[in-house]
Amino acid sequence: MWDFFTEPEFQRKLDWMDAFIRDEVEPLDLVFGGHAHRDMDDRLRGIVEPLKRQVKDQGLWACHLGPELGGQGYGQLKLALMNELIGRSGWAPVIFGCQAPDTGNAEIIAMYGTAEQKERYLQPLLDGECFSAYSMTEPHAGADPRLFRCRAVRDASGDWVISGEKYFTSNASSASFLIVMAVTDPEAHPYKRMSMFLVPTATPGVEILRNIGTIGERPGHGAHAHIRYDDVRVPPEALLGEEGGAFAVSQARLGGGRIHHSMRTVAAVKKAFDMMCERVLSRQTHDGLLAEKQMVQAAIADSYIQIQQFRLMILHTAWLIDQSSTREARTQIAACKVAAARVFHDVVYRAMHIHGALGVSNETPLARLWQSAPLMGIMDGPTEVHLASISRRVLRDYSPAEGPWPTEFLPDRTAAARAKYGLSGSG
Repeated sequence: MWDFFTEPEFQRKLDWMDAFIRDEVEPLDLVFGGHAHRDMDDRLRGIVEPLKRQVKDQGLWACHLGPELGGQGYGQLKLALMNELIGRSGWAPVIFGCQAPDTGNAEIIAMYGTAEQKERYLQPLLDGECFSAYSMTEPHAGADPRLFRCRAVRDASGDWVISGEKYFTSNASSASFLIVMAVTDPEAHPYKRMSMFLVPTATPGVEILRNIGTIGERPGHGAHAHIRYDDVRVPPEALLGEEGGAFAVSQARLGGGRIHHSMRTVAAVKKAFDMMCERVLSRQTHDGLLAEKQMVQAAIADSYIQIQQFRLMILHTAWLIDQSSTREARTQIAACKVAAARVFHDVVYRAMHIHGALGVSNETPLARLWQSAPLMGIMDGPTEVHLASISRRVLRDYSPAEGPWPTEFLPDRTAAARAKYGLSGSG
């Protein structure tokens, strides 16, 4: 049965979130923008903690997790509807206990961690008492694990000693601990070479060489760390999951992260779209409203169509995950990831262009959104990698033609049809 209906009880939750984010959370972006992933002083904590308490009272805290971990077990479809609202604000993920990269880190610790690891690392993360970071990509290799060099070697004492560099480890400067992917068996299959380790940020030898910003941020300022691990010693119990199992752990983590990024992209492009629609109804030209111009109407229509197609693809993918798993929905997740970058680019550009000089100024959110557009095609794996992955999986369902001509070669099909009905000749 097909159904596009949201239960009234959950719709009331969404309505509360809509008003709460608009009235209580989005103002934080205007006054404390850029502070969402930093350690808070007493003044900011006094503002943020009561907002978190309201979310918890509504039963909306960390809803990406199951009930056994303090979440609601809503599933990906309901999360998609929630993230359409959460994605409007930089602070909202923190207020709702679902900020990246902590969400993905919490999920893999919950899936693969020991009881001691869950107590030490997971519970404070779930309670919103700390931040974490995921240290995977490397300066020379990007996100290709087959090229990683950062090593973890077990010494005579049984400890692991980690040596190497990692690049673009988001939020490392404010994280209490890092999840580090390191090569433990260089001779193994490329996807069995690496293991995951839980490493407190204060461990001797963890050195943040510099923090990198993204487009629009001043050099030397940013939240993405270049880290050197200089003989960082951790005990055997720091291993997360099985030795050699890092690739499987990372795929479990990234699959959910990619669909969540796509969900929140809907919120960003809808904000740009709403601004565009308001602008064309407000701005007069010498012979009428912008909204009366056919090229402007085409921009509105194209944006609407793209957003609707994208949103429905995400909701369908979320439904598929709920029915099976992120592994079974890998093709659809990759498709959402590719579409997110394209829709983000197209809709934000049109909105910015229609606003003219104001659109490229720093007095609307559009320039900030536009600066994020290139990131959508790079983070969680470049678009090209996902396109290749989609193609490989799609082609598994097809076979080459059996003869010299395509299966749909009309002369052969027509001859077969005539033979089926006992017809002869060409009449």
